[in-house]
Amino acid sequence: MSLLKSREALLALAILLLIGVVAARFPAFVRPANLANVFNDTSPLIILAIGQMIVILTKCIDLSVAANLALCGMVAALMNGAGVPLPLILMGVVALGAGLGAVNGVLVWKLGIPSIVVTLGTMTIFRGTIFLITDGKWVNAHQMSDGFKALPRTVLLGLPVMSWMAIALIILFTVVLTRTALGRSFYAVGGNPHAAVYAGINVGRTQFSAFVISGALAGLAGYLWVARYAVAYVDIAGGFELDVVAACVIGGVAIAGGAGTVAGAVLGALFLGVIKNALPVVGISPFWQMAISGAAIVLAVTFNATQARAPGRIILKSAEAR
Repeated sequence: MSLLKSREALLALAILLLIGVVAARFPAFVRPANLANVFNDTSPLIILAIGQMIVILTKCIDLSVAANLALCGMVAALMNGAGVPLPLILMGVVALGAGLGAVNGVLVWKLGIPSIVVTLGTMTIFRGTIFLITDGKWVNAHQMSDGFKALPRTVLLGLPVMSWMAIALIILFTVVLTRTALGRSFYAVGGNPHAAVYAGINVGRTQFSAFVISGALAGLAGYLWVARYAVAYVDIAGGFELDVVAACVIGGVAIAGGAGTVAGAVLGALFLGVIKNALPVVGISPFWQMAISGAAIVLAVTFNATQARAPGRIILKSAEAR
């Protein structure tokens, strides 16, 4: 019974049922190689969902992650064209993504502007910057070096490097959120910001840190996306920020802040990834993907609202609760 009360366990069960339904019509879908491909296809979404989850934990939201990804991906492609070594490209795009996230964080922290307004604005700015630095031109596969394109696709122990990067980040941020003071601060700020202040936690600085982490992950995902698909352009990952938020909501991350786990965000991303890969296999129009994803979000929010549990991990009780 306790297992059925676990959001992550229920979502994992839903994913297994979905895979089972698809396998009944197309048995090859459950072959290990194909499931590995599904996970690899979902890896960028997983990486972005982890960062988005941390931002949402602090009662904020980052709608600029896909534009951040696109800008960092384009910069990575341009750096490669200029002959910059791959290690420097990786460090550069992660630093650039963190810097773009820091811009969001400063505006939210120092100016007190709602995060949804800030990130809507920076989303447009980041996309516009791509156009300005490229004049709207694409960077195609023949303009990228073989080493640049090969890293995400290199297979180690049966999985591409991109999948291993996603797995490493899942482990890293699970430890950060459950075993570090910073992780506890994210929950405290989202669960009860007033109590967090009394505990000596700087709410604005904590939210700033969340945006920096989200931006850095978007920068890394930008390189992985561009290198894997071997193309960079202004509208890359257009609308992908909605999938990222959807993955978090489906995974049980409370939009009000203070509740959520890395495992939940990852399972939410995998749920959307399975849907995206399964619909063409079973002959369902891809246009149904948005409807199914939207229905999943509504059901997830309804499930959250009807759960008789605390809205977040309680770090400190408020004065009214004493």
